[in-house]
Amino acid sequence: MIDSKVFSLTTYRIGCSLLKCVLLWCALTLPSSGSAQEVSASARWSMKFDGRVRFYQTTELGVMVAGTEKSLYALDGESGEVLWRRKNVRLDAADVAPVPGTDVLLLSFEDGNRTRLEATDLMTGDILWRSDKVRGVVMQMALDPDSNLLAVVMTRDARGRAREGFKRRPVVHTFDLGAGHELWKHELESEIEMIPARWAEDEDVPYLLDNYRPPVFLDNRLYLFYEGITSLDAQTGKERRREKFRVNEEGLALTDADPVADERVVYLSGRGRARAVSRATGEALWESKDIGLTPEMILTRDVLYVRTGGQFTRLGDGETIARGPYGVSAIDVNSGRILWRYKGADKGITNVALIDPATIIIADRDDLILIDAATGKRRAKAAHNVERAAFVLVNERGEAVVGGGNEIAGFDVAGGQNTWRARHNPPGRGALRIVAAIAARAASLYFRYGGAASTAWRGAQLLNAVGTLRWSGLATRAAFPGLTSLATGYAREYASERFTPFGVLSRARRFSTPRVPDVPRPSIDVEERLLDRLDPGRQLERVSRFLLRRRRLATLRGQWMYFYTELSKGRGLVGVNINTGRAERAIRVADPDERFISDEASNSLYVAQDERLLAFPLSDRE
Repeated sequence: MIDSKVFSLTTYRIGCSLLKCVLLWCALTLPSSGSAQEVSASARWSMKFDGRVRFYQTTELGVMVAGTEKSLYALDGESGEVLWRRKNVRLDAADVAPVPGTDVLLLSFEDGNRTRLEATDLMTGDILWRSDKVRGVVMQMALDPDSNLLAVVMTRDARGRAREGFKRRPVVHTFDLGAGHELWKHELESEIEMIPARWAEDEDVPYLLDNYRPPVFLDNRLYLFYEGITSLDAQTGKERRREKFRVNEEGLALTDADPVADERVVYLSGRGRARAVSRATGEALWESKDIGLTPEMILTRDVLYVRTGGQFTRLGDGETIARGPYGVSAIDVNSGRILWRYKGADKGITNVALIDPATIIIADRDDLILIDAATGKRRAKAAHNVERAAFVLVNERGEAVVGGGNEIAGFDVAGGQNTWRARHNPPGRGALRIVAAIAARAASLYFRYGGAASTAWRGAQLLNAVGTLRWSGLATRAAFPGLTSLATGYAREYASERFTPFGVLSRARRFSTPRVPDVPRPSIDVEERLLDRLDPGRQLERVSRFLLRRRRLATLRGQWMYFYTELSKGRGLVGVNINTGRAERAIRVADPDERFISDEASNSLYVAQDERLLAFPLSDRE
């Protein structure tokens, strides 16, 4: 069945009649000679702005935010309708940051040495509160939804030619998100190295902190991971604990693991060590030394599994570099004693996945490896023949799936047989660096939805949930080629079950939420506000739809890995089902800009072309 909403008059702005649109769709989506049904470059909707599209990004509510030289727009991602437009503002992508788990959008306005930070209602464009006591742009955030504490990490003058060694000194500002009051700020002791947003050769680019793990609130403390490990009192900013060491060793990004926690202990890594810290007192309980680079930790009831070595993004040029020693260690969570070490990985290692309570899977350069979780002994090994293998995951059929930038293969773990394989090479024509960036972008889309959920067996209770929301933007950046880093767990930050509205959406909630103080709202130039044109009944219907959409997204798990390749009638994206290996989706987009992004909840792919933003359907095979 064809969804009539796809052809609603509000989504098609090119003046064609409904009947013509249906006929055109049918003509363009007849089965092709390939295994996937190709969708032509006929957009579901197309929006023309008042200038060239400088950036665009999706949010967990399904609102698309886009900026031009003159304005900032918010669109309904499903229909393309303008929710609001703010005129006479020129922002970069780094100036716009959605607060996770809320309907708040942070906007940074820099003018010389002055900065204005505005918390904006994502649905209406209204300013909820404003601060002129900050400097720079938002790099990372952490939110404690129980106390409405928002920690915002900002840096100044973070722009220059892409290179290694670019350093700035971040400042952490902590706000009451509801009222907008700044409670305290903390300036790092020294400058730290940052990562370019992209590796352009002939222009200045923004620099980011995506080479560091974002802050996290835990037990009324704020943990920072920029100069080692620092914990601050969440209410006052007073330093509680500090261990200083170099982060991002050898000029590589994300060489230390994200923290994991159980009900008593938070587990941290860095400087070749894993350590356990009491959540009650903040004191170190134990430390395991001389492990090596530790970019990943997986916590179960009794054992902490630590991956050593891996594939990392080099800060200077964006290339993916392998660093060892490669292996997996098991650590007793009570004593810190190393139970076993597996050192059999050869010349590279992917992320770690648990296929069942007793079996760990990894892949190195040549082989898929199954490890006994109790003893660390290798159970089985099978050649995977995937070029530059970067990740391993577990699909719904219980198969181990090994993938790289242009290939993905499924394996029966019981016998080691290769059950299916899909390979889609990038187009052979065009600038090599641009084609490579687009191909890397396509492959990374899966991990916005499926990466973290695919590292554990079904029903397992991995005790790695840290009870706050965090944002770094890593999963949505234009060009971050490290698939191993994405597979390690950043998808878990994209959307969570918990949501607290602070703007107009708070009126649509039918369940208890924290009361938002009534504070004065600054006046700004916002036009084309959609909700102003709807009667109260339609307003409630519209905002409730966004809330329902977000609930779907919080439980959504992606099923398709995308590849940029040659189709039968031009270039485009192929979506391969990770459970079957079949190419079930295809869309012809000859030259997408490397910022393109998908939204599985709305079944759309978004691409910018000059002054237009277009949404293409990601259609299933009939």
